[in-house]
Amino acid sequence: MATLLTPLSSCVSRMERGEKRFAERLVDVLDEEYLVWYDIPFGPNKDHPDFVVFNKDKGLLVLEVKDWSLKTIASVGTDRWTINELDVCGKLIEKSVSSPFAQARQHIHAVVDHLKRDRLLHQTGRYRGQLICPWGWGVVLTNISRKQFLAEALNEVIPAHLVICKDEMIEAVDHVQFENRIVAMLPYKAQEAMSEEQVHRMRWMLHREMRVGEQASFFGADDEPPSTMKVLDLVQEQLARGLGEGHRVIHGVAGSGKTMILSYRASYLAQAKSAKPILVICFNVPLSAKIRRMLKARGEIDNIEVINFNKWCRRWLVKCNIPLPKKPNVSDFHREVVALFLQEFEAGCIPAHAYQAVLIDEGHDFAPEWLGVLAKMVDPVSNSLLLLYDDCQSIYPRERTRQFSFLSVGIQARGRTTILDINYRNTRQILQLASVIARDLLSPQSTDEDGVPILKPVGCGRDGESPRVFFLSSPQAEIDKIVDLMAAAHREGHAWADMAVLCRAHWQVEKCKQALHDRGFPITEDISSDDFVDAISVMTMHVSKGLEFPVVALCGVGGMPVQGTNEKDEAKVFYVAATRATNKLFVPVGGNGEFGKLLKAYVDAPFSEEQVA
Repeated sequence: MATLLTPLSSCVSRMERGEKRFAERLVDVLDEEYLVWYDIPFGPNKDHPDFVVFNKDKGLLVLEVKDWSLKTIASVGTDRWTINELDVCGKLIEKSVSSPFAQARQHIHAVVDHLKRDRLLHQTGRYRGQLICPWGWGVVLTNISRKQFLAEALNEVIPAHLVICKDEMIEAVDHVQFENRIVAMLPYKAQEAMSEEQVHRMRWMLHREMRVGEQASFFGADDEPPSTMKVLDLVQEQLARGLGEGHRVIHGVAGSGKTMILSYRASYLAQAKSAKPILVICFNVPLSAKIRRMLKARGEIDNIEVINFNKWCRRWLVKCNIPLPKKPNVSDFHREVVALFLQEFEAGCIPAHAYQAVLIDEGHDFAPEWLGVLAKMVDPVSNSLLLLYDDCQSIYPRERTRQFSFLSVGIQARGRTTILDINYRNTRQILQLASVIARDLLSPQSTDEDGVPILKPVGCGRDGESPRVFFLSSPQAEIDKIVDLMAAAHREGHAWADMAVLCRAHWQVEKCKQALHDRGFPITEDISSDDFVDAISVMTMHVSKGLEFPVVALCGVGGMPVQGTNEKDEAKVFYVAATRATNKLFVPVGGNGEFGKLLKAYVDAPFSEEQVA
């Protein structure tokens, strides 16, 4: 069964009947090595060919599908066809359109020229300098038989082997015959299968909206493609493209790509050009800045408001001319702003239904009443809401976040929930160390689909360096060690922006900043900035949620769990902080806290993966 990356459930409403029949035939006949896309932005011009079919062993194919009958076609030419069409008054008129064959050819040529800018070329042999895989184009005529095609001399404008006719796509046709029709549209047999890296690069080049992180922008005509390209994997892409209408909830572990899927969804919804904006909202300021950068890199920030919840409440109070509370201190001010907003919203002083869609990241840190307000902010006509949730990362302890159903706050999630339990961000070694502290926390707990399950992350199998744990004499020794580790990572070739220092307490943030500054290392002064700066990020573990960095050092683990705190909540904080690291994790321990003792026991006698599980 072929992998249809634009699921039928999400696109059948805009398909012609013949397109639907052809899509079903592709999925039923072709094997899982075939990838199929329907009507998506494709290549540098964001063209929308009807179908794109790809197989790493066989090649890349663009197909235009037409439901026209012979009565529909008035005349044909090399580049233009004339078809009979009913106007708005029901009168039959003639209309000039591009030849479907010319359309498909134009789409694939633009794509091939684009791909040739990368390293996807034959380096030797007969096809040296040509694209690494065969490529071609063709036409599917769902209401014209092969006999009619030949009788009407349509083969004079479309080569006979580059068309699939009505009687060649029915269920009675043998599977091998159907696949041979597809393969025959490619000009030659591939010399060898493309590697996974080459497939990865091709997807990066072709599907801009699937690019991961802040490298998503299209490079200019004179720019070199980046050496490292990250895209959503096929499961994530299928989910992102297949999210239907209405309310949707995604329960996903750390590193499962939730935020990437959310950013794609925001970009997709923005194409509707609604009069009402799209709201993307989260708890932490740095994550909102990261999402803005991701959308900005793709050139898709228009009509999308990306903001954290506290600032969003303040913005609405100002917009509605409601006086703000006085500022006794920052934390009290934020609480009072939120409380005032909720009060004024319930009183009707702040309007509901203000957004075409609402997309909520870090939903596990939102109080139930916050979620209830956001559900009411969705325009009932579009009724589009997406909530991302992982209770293992709810590191702002509030009793009110426990024991509630989504339905009780107006989120209609029943039958519309998705589970993502594969962690793609972390190496197996990093995830294993994070699980040493969080073993009890990660015990899977099921629930009905309207509740909040506890998910155990499944590693994707990526191996890397083992996290380095250092046992030191004092908290100050932790900070000194971190500075030395950042210097060493930079000497190894890591950019300053690849690095982050995540601290358990605010005072440690200031101490680390000062120590790094004294060594002359650049530090990010504004972690909420929308602009890229090549500097080390220093922040609390709480604030780091939703972010990721190739190199991460933790500060303050020696004092965890902090006295007077809940040990389970502290384990969540450690788990969140440790899983921010994609490649290297450093854990200096300068104290006698319980987490340090657990880490010491692990380093002395590492648990097996079964023990961690």
